[in-house]
Amino acid sequence: MKNRTSNARISLSGLAAAIFSAGLVTACASLTAAPAADVSPLSESAILAMAQEVHQNIIVLDGHADIVLPSTSSLYLGADGTSKVSLEKLKAGQVGVAVMSVAVAPGQRTPEGDAAARAEADQKIAAINTLVSENPDDVVLALSAADIRSANSAGKTALMLGFQNARSLERRIDALDEFYAAGVRVFALNHIGHNDFSDSSRPFYDGVKKVYEPAEEHGGLSALGVAAVERINLLGGVIDVTQSSKAATLQMIDLSKTPVIASHSNARPQSNVSRNLSEEEIDRIGETGGVIHVVAFGPYLVDYSDPALLAEIKQVRLEADLPEAYSYPYELYWEIADPEKKLAFLGTMKAVIGPGSVARMVDHIDYIAGRIGVDHVAIGTDFNHGGGVDGFNEADDALNVTIELVRRGYSNSDIEKIWSGNFLRVLSIAENSAARLEEGTINEN
Repeated sequence: MKNRTSNARISLSGLAAAIFSAGLVTACASLTAAPAADVSPLSESAILAMAQEVHQNIIVLDGHADIVLPSTSSLYLGADGTSKVSLEKLKAGQVGVAVMSVAVAPGQRTPEGDAAARAEADQKIAAINTLVSENPDDVVLALSAADIRSANSAGKTALMLGFQNARSLERRIDALDEFYAAGVRVFALNHIGHNDFSDSSRPFYDGVKKVYEPAEEHGGLSALGVAAVERINLLGGVIDVTQSSKAATLQMIDLSKTPVIASHSNARPQSNVSRNLSEEEIDRIGETGGVIHVVAFGPYLVDYSDPALLAEIKQVRLEADLPEAYSYPYELYWEIADPEKKLAFLGTMKAVIGPGSVARMVDHIDYIAGRIGVDHVAIGTDFNHGGGVDGFNEADDALNVTIELVRRGYSNSDIEKIWSGNFLRVLSIAENSAARLEEGTINEN
């Protein structure tokens, strides 16, 4: 959607950043259908006024953004070469909370590889601790839903830590306690590639052998994965099913004694890529009180039902000497060694599938809310790791999403739930259930 106010700045990116970010990277359910698109009879000025009012009076929360390190590629960053969720951009977008991901890359499943993953995770935690310690008047590290609300009342930005990819656990369940003690409250076992805990929705590609690993290794969760779910519940953490295989996701939902979230996932019926959620996964998350955070990531929003579009994507991949099979169109761009060819591939693919938009993102919110209720949908950006669409490419663009939600007819209460209320509900359930789980008094969702 187009910008309609100077307070909702739409970022302009450099060529590389634009190419990449635009294209890559009480569990009772309200079963009221989501509003249909373009139903608002209001004028654009009225929509803007309503959006500004609700936006500034709620807690705006991003369920997943990545932590920038010195090694972070400039392709992931904002137009100014800095984090898309810098304190300044969060303030400008009135984003009061960001769940910052202690994510680690895929790698060798060896003791040395796992140790390297743990070192990467520790470096990211240290980066957030430094940011907080250097800005005590502006930001806090939130450890609870109460901390988030307190920070909002004080006019401070709250950062919460999320974990992604169990490689950094080094095959140890007690490492979960270490991450929890460091402030992590959201736990996702998977990223690209299976690990010793769980199968991924995106099998790892061996660039040397030029072959993907098998679609499944554990049939979902391994014994370690089952133990991890139990331990996260006991700690009071929130389980995040993002990027897990369908079998692993359904097992986590069934095993968890508290609702799960998907911190940055879209609806597979709307965009058929492997890491988006199937109808069965969406329904089970809703039935058990969980929340799906729709992600502002262009390739996970595209409607791939058009045979002509699929043929174009296939042709672009083959011309770049990439495998015809893929979980999303840009996959394995990192295997292109020549920088010019890599950038050309990204640019050509972007031209084929488009950059994504706020309207298309809200289409996914409509679908999920219509299917399982507005109590079960939220927002996660994946900023600093490929997230960003036209109109919502950095944190200071957040008002544009609220404008579109108002335009679609969502109430102030609905918008508050989508931006933060639903996540805070699940977080509070996890926190409050931990003691009772320790006592053995909770036996089911």
